[in-house]
Amino acid sequence: MIHHTTVLVILLGLAFAANSKNLKVYKHVDEKGIIHYSSKKPAGKSYKLLNIRCPECKIWRNSINWNTTPLIHDKFNQEIITASRTHGVSEHILRAVIHAESAYKHQAVSSAGAQGLMQLMPLTQKTYQVRNPFDPQQNINGGAAYLKHLMGMYSTTDVFLAAYNSGETAVERYGKTVPPFPETQEYVRRVKILMRRYQKHKTAYQSNRAATAAAR
Repeated sequence: MIHHTTVLVILLGLAFAANSKNLKVYKHVDEKGIIHYSSKKPAGKSYKLLNIRCPECKIWRNSINWNTTPLIHDKFNQEIITASRTHGVSEHILRAVIHAESAYKHQAVSSAGAQGLMQLMPLTQKTYQVRNPFDPQQNINGGAAYLKHLMGMYSTTDVFLAAYNSGETAVERYGKTVPPFPETQEYVRRVKILMRRYQKHKTAYQSNRAATAAAR
């Protein structure tokens, strides 16, 4: 049983706090086994501090230059490689989506209820048998499966990314195009930038390895 202590209100309130880039939420379990979330540190109780990125919040979104922000290469590499091979979704797409969605924070929770590295909603978790959305392997595998589905449904990168962000219903409503939602349009823009950068980095890495091997 989970007791959400006005989680939505807390997250939204923190999201718009001045100069806030992370949402700090305290999680603790009481003597009855009920999970509580709070914006305040629980007095005299054991707790876990969740530093939550908020990609949909304007403060966080507008504070980042996606063309120059450091890429993340040292987290969940094996899980990404495995999911890429299993579902036929390129690694640079998975890395870009994870970066844009959660900044590689596997405990991330959005104000809308999306969870984990690839910010999967409960229905998506159920569809792709993600039992623990905070488990990196399960979350990335489920997100990759969902992306594979969307790539089969829509012919362009812009549209399948828009569907991942705003849902297939919204995309269908606007004639299988990117919906005119600022959040979705910004999401597509930043993921495409990150995709290009992650792909470029991998190509350079592979070229360097080949050159090193040839020189031996």
